[in-house]
Amino acid sequence: MDKQTQEDRILAALKAGRMLTPWKALTDFNCFRLGARIYNLRRKGYAIQADHAKGKSHYAIYYMRAKDRRRK
Repeated sequence: MDKQTQEDRILAALKAGRMLTPWKALTDFNCFRLGARIYNLRRKGYAIQADHAKGKSHYAIYYMRAKDRRRK
């Protein structure tokens, strides 16, 4: 049985062009530590970008540029 990890699912979402916030990661992937998963993916060589937003709190919005989605 092929069981996908949180990292696998997050990477697939980013490669599909989705923008992820900590809230979306929690609701979609049951991931409480999106920043840690992004850190791991970056260490594996994936070019993941981040913009910072401010609402009631500060948070990051993670995404991959179109040219980087085709790599690996």
